[in-house]
Amino acid sequence: QVQLVESGGGLVQAGESLKLSCAASGSRFRINSMGWYRQPPGKQRELVASINRSSRINYADSVKGRFTISRDNAKNTMFLQMNSLKPEDTAVYYCNAEVMVIDTRVYWGQGTQVTVSS
Repeated sequence: QVQLVESGGGLVQAGESLKLSCAASGSRFRINSMGWYRQPPGKQRELVASINRSSRINYADSVKGRFTISRDNAKNTMFLQMNSLKPEDTAVYYCNAEVMVIDTRVYWGQGTQVTVSS
């Protein structure tokens, strides 16, 4: 079994920054792609950014130039540096990973709240 745990959420003012972390734990696993998703209040979950094992990156248009995704394969961790935060970035942020143990499965973290006040 693999667990993903997010941290780093909080309440900030517009224009400020936050850095989210996602740590994967378990035994004998290999992470392929990872990503950050978010679910604003009353809306559907959406992709924020993704990164594969070779560090090929994809961003949602709404966060390009403000957010930076990165990962440390040796430590099975992923980060999301969020700068110039806007009230519309307010959401629960989820870590997602495609993990290979015996077979390949997708795992989700429990989510971390990010609230940006105007």
